[in-house]
Amino acid sequence: MFANYPDVVSVEQLQQMLGIGQVLAYNLVKHGEIKSRKVGREYKIPKINIIKYILGESK
Repeated sequence: MFANYPDVVSVEQLQQMLGIGQVLAYNLVKHGEIKSRKVGREYKIPKINIIKYILGESK
């Protein structure tokens, strides 16, 4: 799943992966629905956390 993406993605890549808009992507990350880490001014999101979110295994 998502083989064409790196192991750690940006919010922009998250948008592409899930086919969602920028506001929803940032809300998912900011509210902890998809676990991430803020590095500087950017969120870094492990691809496995996106897969867990899709499968309903997040949190």
